[in-house]
Amino acid sequence: MKAFFPALVLALLAGCVSTPQLQLDRSHASVNHDSRIQFVILHYTNASLERSLALLTHGEVSSHYLIGDDRNATIYQLVDENRRAWHAGESQWEGRTWLNSSSIGIEIVNPGYTDTPTGRVWHPYSEAQVQALILLLKDIAKRNNIQPRHIIGHSDIAPLRKLDPGPLFPWKRLADAGLGVWPDARAVAQVQARFAVNPPSVTWYQQQLSRFGYAIEQTGELDVATRHVLAAFQMRFRPQRFDGQPDAQTAAMLQVLNNAR
Repeated sequence: MKAFFPALVLALLAGCVSTPQLQLDRSHASVNHDSRIQFVILHYTNASLERSLALLTHGEVSSHYLIGDDRNATIYQLVDENRRAWHAGESQWEGRTWLNSSSIGIEIVNPGYTDTPTGRVWHPYSEAQVQALILLLKDIAKRNNIQPRHIIGHSDIAPLRKLDPGPLFPWKRLADAGLGVWPDARAVAQVQARFAVNPPSVTWYQQQLSRFGYAIEQTGELDVATRHVLAAFQMRFRPQRFDGQPDAQTAAMLQVLNNAR
């Protein structure tokens, strides 16, 4: 019996010991940090609003925002910005890969294109969608300090497999609103005249496209991959013709944009 009581006292004392609580000292905050979000990537859904909502909320892909095609172009937030959405897939820009982890994805309800007997027909974005997108982008860019050159399309980060947001996407209008980049027309005309006389090599194009941000191998040959990347650049900055072929105007736009950086 005598041995029982010391054991009982020890057991009671052990039960009174509280579980240690995590305590953090936040009085020494570092100045060396920035937002996890470095890019905004723009897409079209290639589906109706109803189908887009179903795919983006219960499918294998997701995005942070969806802009509808109704009269008011309703903006749906589908994923919190602090969470990673699955919209970019295998991707690369400025040497960074798998951009889901460092980007916000915005999908816009749009059919993309329709192939007809007379050729491919691209579908435009509505005025309401463009206005809604500009408002949303201004808010996102301000909160996350996103540079205009980091607002890009799915076709930029995956040019071998993606075409969205397509040639009718209003990139210049976004650039005019401070939400993207666009080559100065006067500077392009001056440089184009020089390239028309002395066209650059394929190696030059590959180097300049890489400098702009595209993932492209430096093969020195106009291979399939290089033509795809050239077409993606042309579709964005010269949507009237994006055949993936080098020409003086494409070279001039590329140099002017890179010089502006």
